[in-house]
Amino acid sequence: MLKTEQLSLARQMDMVFKELQEELSGLTSGTVFVQIRNNMIGKFGIRHNPLSGRSGGFTDVKEGMTDGQQSSFRLMALESLKYKRRWTHGEISYEFAIRQGMVIVDATLESNYNMANLMIRSPRNAYAESSEKFFG
Repeated sequence: MLKTEQLSLARQMDMVFKELQEELSGLTSGTVFVQIRNNMIGKFGIRHNPLSGRSGGFTDVKEGMTDGQQSSFRLMALESLKYKRRWTHGEISYEFAIRQGMVIVDATLESNYNMANLMIRSPRNAYAESSEKFFG
């Protein structure tokens, strides 16, 4: 059996989009997010508000993303991974909308670092020496 640790980030992203396929088929806009820890996707999902309220009630959205639009979206998400540099922890958000039949995507890559990990990895005197220049 294949373990998650053996999958590339791109393959994991592909799995995310396969899992979200049904939900995306009912949406025309929103934000897909993936949280990454140690280059592994953990939590992922979609932030959206698919309900339109009028006259005291909600109407069900009938249209959503087609298979072709979802495929285009998935390819853009995979392409965006090329811009991820060095970091292993963070979040990628894909804000999407359908405009004139095309899927428009804005990707935001967010890196996260932990000061405690930084202090453990590097010798204390290296920080002490460099910080003396700035902090006395």
